Amino acid sequence: MSDYRAPVKDMRFVMDELAGFRELSQLPGLEEATPDLADAILDEAAKFAGEVLAPLNRVGDREGCKLTPNGVTTPPGWKDAYKAFCEAGWNGISSPAEYGGQGLPDTLGVAVKEMVCSASLSFSLGPLLTTGAVEALLTCASDELKSIYLEKMITGEWTGTMNLTEPQAGSDLALIRSRAEPQSDGSYRVFGQKIFITYGDHDMTDNIVHLVLARLPDAPAGVKGISMFLVPKFLVNADGSLGARNDAYCVSIEHKLGIHASPTCVMAYGDNGGAVGYLLGEANRGLEYMFIMMNEARLGVGLQGIALGERAYQQALAFSRERKQGRDAVTGEALVTIDHHPDIRRMMMLMKSRVEACRAMAYFTSGLLDRAHAVTDPEEKKRNLYLAEFMIPIVKGGGTEMGIEVTSLGIQIYGGMGFIEETGAAQHWRDSRITTIYEGTTGIQANDLLFRKLMRDQGATAKVVFGEIYTTVKALAASGNPELQAIGQRLGVALKSWTEATEWLAANARNSLSAVLTAAVPYLHLAVTVCGGWLMGKAALAAAGYLDKGEGDQVFYRAKLGTARFYADQLLPQAAAFAQTVMAGDCGLPEGVDLFAIN
Repeated sequence: MSDYRAPVKDMRFVMDELAGFRELSQLPGLEEATPDLADAILDEAAKFAGEVLAPLNRVGDREGCKLTPNGVTTPPGWKDAYKAFCEAGWNGISSPAEYGGQGLPDTLGVAVKEMVCSASLSFSLGPLLTTGAVEALLTCASDELKSIYLEKMITGEWTGTMNLTEPQAGSDLALIRSRAEPQSDGSYRVFGQKIFITYGDHDMTDNIVHLVLARLPDAPAGVKGISMFLVPKFLVNADGSLGARNDAYCVSIEHKLGIHASPTCVMAYGDNGGAVGYLLGEANRGLEYMFIMMNEARLGVGLQGIALGERAYQQALAFSRERKQGRDAVTGEALVTIDHHPDIRRMMMLMKSRVEACRAMAYFTSGLLDRAHAVTDPEEKKRNLYLAEFMIPIVKGGGTEMGIEVTSLGIQIYGGMGFIEETGAAQHWRDSRITTIYEGTTGIQANDLLFRKLMRDQGATAKVVFGEIYTTVKALAASGNPELQAIGQRLGVALKSWTEATEWLAANARNSLSAVLTAAVPYLHLAVTVCGGWLMGKAALAAAGYLDKGEGDQVFYRAKLGTARFYADQLLPQAAAFAQTVMAGDCGLPEGVDLFAIN
């Protein structure tokens, strides 16, 4: 299996040309985010990912985690790698400096996170969940809890988890039964069972900070009665040292299709008298706080799909350049490497272009979040935040669905050997398969895009996006470059399909809810396709500019232009089909007809 090499040049191009990284150092609090610092961080992160983490990927997949009487143990090398990860400061790269983080922009942190996910998805999940928990504490924890827990979590000395799902309550959190009983000292006793808890227990840190959704005795029914509690594995003494073991235990770990080195735990709270917990924020607002973690996690999971797609692409590319089979269709030369065959080249370009398009969307969204946090003008802050929130389900849904399809293409390029575990190609697909499910399925992302993002402001944010895309279409058309003009023509047609489908949804949202819900996932695919084409078009404009001036790496910029053209020709035409599917609604699902009977 080929080694992983972080695509630093492409990452930096996307950061600068699409996410606006060069301008971030002009914003308050981001003055240290200079180009030189970014170069140094990306180079060091690439070395760490390639030399320390990537070699553990197969080891972790093969060995997995084990539940012992003393808790969960991680695979060989895991603890040492995690210690090195934290000592190098990677855990808190975008976290506030006042709590031990580096305070750097998300637009830089996202590239580092992608490298870690590509090197070993299983390893990356622990820090990902910790980052989400940190965001929740920063938002709703008391000053006392912040002083006790935040710095240790940001530095990685302790990790964090999210505890939402229960056996009877998957995505429907209204069914949560875990309960929390108030105590005279202001703490709570938490009781209940949670399932699918990533890194719910492990041997890499001395303490684990669980954020648990539970109900108070007088809580109203449904999602309005959910509160959030901080429940540590070990209680913390007044001097900051660890105290007694809390009544929170992993009782089993799941045997999964992939991500074997990430312990997915069944957690039991309160089997021995009650787990001590502390209310976060106000009572009955736990679902609201959960979405703080969820948005962070969804952006991170979208990045996982991108990272796995990149790893699969690199491996398939190396194999295609070594494997000899068949004749060259043009020259007739016998026994050529398979990268000479048009269909292999088509699949390789599908992998490359889709990964690059989704990377552009993820980094672009991170840039919006940086601006939303840093700018002082309220209207500008709101605009950036709304745009970022609009993009998050597109990044999550698009990145993860792409990851599954691209890793599957990687197996296809390997042929029969891709189906054999020893080559490593199958692991990327197995690891990717969960990403469209956890932190909200693709259907949940689609509903989020429609009902929480598209319709919350009567489509105003969507119109901003459409306007930005149209501006790119006009710039491509006015370029005088036939390649750019061809991309612009395809993008213009795709944008028209997206706007028509959006108008149809708006017209049917009130009276044909079943039709709109049926159309939600196709609409998400439509949005992903067009947004990807938009940012590839912007990348092509930037690359063409450097080519015209004869600046920089000309080979790299020609490849950028060629990849954007391939995306426009091979993927943007799918937008029209997705739009037609959207506007078909639920016509193929008539009520009162049993379509699912087995005859």
